[in-house]
Amino acid sequence: MNNEQLFSMLSDILVDAFEVEEEDITLEANLYDDLDLDSIDAVDLVVKLREQTGKKIEPNDFKQVRTVEDVITAISKLLN
Repeated sequence: MNNEQLFSMLSDILVDAFEVEEEDITLEANLYDDLDLDSIDAVDLVVKLREQTGKKIEPNDFKQVRTVEDVITAISKLLN
């Protein structure tokens, strides 16, 4: 999966599961400040990403994630 596909997958999850407005989702968007996710949402996001990728994502690996781009980078590392 390339970064564009990961962005698309992540956008779909954010819109469908977290009711984020699609136009708010940019690479620079902060998950907490801009997209209004909280720590429970972040755990749910990890679960949904695992379902989509088939890869186990360690919560500790996700602690430093702040932006949409950070999520894509973290998933890309897992997949490669």
